[in-house]
Amino acid sequence: MAVQEDYLFWKLADYFISDQGYRMIQLSGDQDELWLEKMEHKTIKAIRLLKYNLDWSNWLQRDIEVTAQKAESVRKQLGKREMPVLNIYVTKYLPVDDYEFRITVPFMPENAKTSVQTLLIESGKPDSLSAIEAIFEKPLTFLSGNYTEMDVDALKHAALSKAVKTAKKEKEMFNFGKPFFTYIFIFIQVAVFLVLEAMGGSTDTSTLIKYGAKFNPLILDGEWWRFLTPIVLHIGLLHLLMNTLALFYLGSAVERVYGNLRFLFIYLAAGFGGTLASFIFSPTLSAGASGAIFGCFGALLYFGLIYPSLFFRTIGFNILVVLGINLAFGFTIPGIDNAGHIGGLIGGFLATGIVHFPKKKRPLLQFLFLAASFCLAAGLLKYGFNEPGRLLNEQTAMVMAQEHINAEEYEKARSMLADFVKEGNASPEAYFLLSYAEIKAGQLEEAKVHLLHVVKEEASFHEAHYNLALIYLEEDNTEKARHHAQKAAGLKSEQEEYQKLLNQIE
Repeated sequence: MAVQEDYLFWKLADYFISDQGYRMIQLSGDQDELWLEKMEHKTIKAIRLLKYNLDWSNWLQRDIEVTAQKAESVRKQLGKREMPVLNIYVTKYLPVDDYEFRITVPFMPENAKTSVQTLLIESGKPDSLSAIEAIFEKPLTFLSGNYTEMDVDALKHAALSKAVKTAKKEKEMFNFGKPFFTYIFIFIQVAVFLVLEAMGGSTDTSTLIKYGAKFNPLILDGEWWRFLTPIVLHIGLLHLLMNTLALFYLGSAVERVYGNLRFLFIYLAAGFGGTLASFIFSPTLSAGASGAIFGCFGALLYFGLIYPSLFFRTIGFNILVVLGINLAFGFTIPGIDNAGHIGGLIGGFLATGIVHFPKKKRPLLQFLFLAASFCLAAGLLKYGFNEPGRLLNEQTAMVMAQEHINAEEYEKARSMLADFVKEGNASPEAYFLLSYAEIKAGQLEEAKVHLLHVVKEEASFHEAHYNLALIYLEEDNTEKARHHAQKAAGLKSEQEEYQKLLNQIE
């Protein structure tokens, strides 16, 4: 093809790549066809450039249809709702027959969401470029006079260099670092899981508390390290496997984008944020890396905030879908600490804003993220420690009381449960555990009152009847001792000690 058409082709390519920010998708082997995309553009998502000497309009129509098919395939791959394409032909001559009716309106295939707007650019006629200038609102400038091969090569080099440089720069965004701490945390959480299994079981409450699970009563007692240690603890093998798999993929992605040290900070800050949110909004015992892993989602969302076009062209859609599914599970499936997940998500997002991207600085933005993080964390901690009653529930109190009883700290167990009993909404189980602590502490009269409350609320509570029989026997009240011993033996006839007590009384 003549030098003039070559020059015009590469001038348009350079205009779209350098001035309009389009990215190269495909260049044919003979370098006569070029596909470009810019999904963030409001009207033209893709551009197809073709150098070809048009002859008949029938060929033009068939080529437009093929172009629409290719564009529809790209649209489906990218998951876009629509794909407006600008289809440009650089030609020396226009078709010899009537062709205008074929390009007057954009071509839209049946049952497709792609539209192809076609322009014919005739070399040697600058007026034919006015339609492009009108669409992109920026003039096209050309050298005056005749063009040489050197002019064409210079334009081609400029366009392709810019395209390669842009692609390389975007690729480097996802390959700044290699995963290191991701694998370290995977190793740690697997090793800790094996230790838990050897020391009593990863699902055993006492073992989890002993080795650092999030447990509000102990945090309120000053064990601040429990804001971080739950990150490496997991409750059961399935919990470990799911979090390890998620960490392998998400952690690796975040560490590649932000580098090793930034990832370490983000992961730990997100883990702290998840535990802090769980501390405030979920009084039950919890553990797991889920909060820190949701922090990885937060780090990738920050990527989307700063580089939205690159984010949605690459990982954005998948990340949002997976995040949405995980949040939906958290809100619908019982037993999941969704407060920890959301806290980790926010913590990871804020931590990423503090460190920003490698080799890039946004001092004001980073300071704002630091200030927001500090104020949020300080406010939540102040609320939690000023309102400790709101961070505990009956189940938590009973677990803590049982731990005190196991350690023969009966007065601590009694004190822990007394506050919930005073509110009048405690369950029979809480009253019974309180009475047990009182018996062990020698407070038989108080224990008797609470046991009588238990059997009044739940007459089938055989353990309460048994303990009442023991107390009445201690008071030499044989009649009442016999009554409750008979109740206990009747409710649980296979319990030998109940029958033995009854025989002793008889």
